[in-house]
This record gives sequence, C-alpha cells and structure tokens, in this order.
Amino acid sequence: MALQKTIRKTLLTTVALAATAVMAQAEPVKIGVAAEPYPPFASLDSSGTWVGWEIDVINAVCAAAELECVITPVAWDGIIPSLTGQQIDAIMASMSITEERLKTIDFSDPYYNTPAVIVADKSMDIDATPASLDGKIVGIQASTIHQAYAQKYFTGAELRVYQTQDEANQDLFAGRIDATQADSIAMADFVGSDAGACCEIKGAVANDEAILGKGVGAGVRKGETDILEALNKGIAMILADGTHAEITSKYFTTSIYSE
Repeated sequence: MALQKTIRKTLLTTVALAATAVMAQAEPVKIGVAAEPYPPFASLDSSGTWVGWEIDVINAVCAAAELECVITPVAWDGIIPSLTGQQIDAIMASMSITEERLKTIDFSDPYYNTPAVIVADKSMDIDATPASLDGKIVGIQASTIHQAYAQKYFTGAELRVYQTQDEANQDLFAGRIDATQADSIAMADFVGSDAGACCEIKGAVANDEAILGKGVGAGVRKGETDILEALNKGIAMILADGTHAEITSKYFTTSIYSE
C-alpha cells in the first residue's frame, strides 16, 4: 500500500510539473520596444496603439515563428536591464548589434541595416566629417551607438545629450544645436516632415563597425537559445517570402536590409 501511494504521488508530481511547463511555454513572449517615440519605426497613434515599420516586422516575425508576442514598452535607457532582469523576453527596438552589447546579451540575425548620418540646417556648410563639425554643437540621443560614435570622433564639437531623438530634432529645428547624428531612415522621415523642412542630411559618417554595429537585431538573454532560434526562423522566413519587402514598401522607397 505504501508503495502504491508513493507511485501515485510521483505520478501526480510529474503531471503537475508537465502542466507547469506547458503553461510556461504558453505564456506570451514580451517584446520590448522603446517607450519613447521613434517614427517611422515605432510610435503610438492617436488611439494609443503601437504602429510603425518595426511594429509590423515584430508582428510578422512572431507570426512566422508561431510565437504569441506582446508589445511591451520600456524606457530606452533601461531596456537592456529590463531584458536581463526578465521583465521582457526580447528587445526589438532598432538596437544595433555591437561588440559592447554582445558582452551582456545575445542577438538574432539582423533584420535591417542602415547608415548613421549627420543632419543640419540647409544653410550650414558642413558635412559628416569630424573636422567639419569642430566648434559646432551636435545633439545625440543618450545610450545609443550615436553617442558612443560622437564621443570618440567629434572631440572638437560640443556634444549635447538628449533622452530621445525627438528632443534633439526639436532643438535642431529651434536652432539650439547645429547638427545631430542618427539613423538615416529615421532622419529621412524627419527632414521630410514639416518640422524638419529646415534641415537636410549632410552625409553618412565613416563606418566604425565596432561602434555602429553589424545591423539591427533582436536582443535576447544569454543562453536562451529557444527564443533566439525562433526569432531567427521568423526573420529568415519573412525575408524569404517577401513579407519584409512588402512591409518596407509601405514606409520607405528603398530597401533597408543589406547582408
């Protein structure tokens, strides 16, 4: 009788553990995006819904990978700690794959890759070189590859750090800074708007892969190969079946993916 009770208890424990595992697997994957607006990649519309190129890509990748995903906004400067602290399960927030970040988290394959550019008022005779920016006031977003790049190369300029790129753009429009460095696609959207009509892209900065990275990928916790493989599968599928190109055509006139 004692043996039967032991066997029954073991079976019940096994079933409970299996049920717990199934429940854990069924939990939605929390995809972290920056809470700050970053159009046309991700921002809130008038109804409070997240929209943009990257939001569409997230949804497509998750569908292809058969993952149930939930968009989870997190302040940009705390997004990696939120990942490592398990408040979110992955980051898909225009985060470049860099050597420094790879020390802390893993990355999926890239899902877009665009150059960094300098933007300034149309009347300013400057380009994207350090010498041209000597003595100028350059605005950059905090905790980004652009801040790291500017601190290394624009040593003759005064650097002003902003919490969001939108704040830097506003100061550029107002004439409080001379130039800003940011992603080419995001800045193309800005200079094409009424707010950015004052300005133009002056050129792409010289590439430094160690700082600017190898494109944008999804960040995941070290060692979490299941979600990494699932995201890589989803990215590969939407690139292969034309979904990535179809989404891109809704927002941009050219491809923003290069291998």
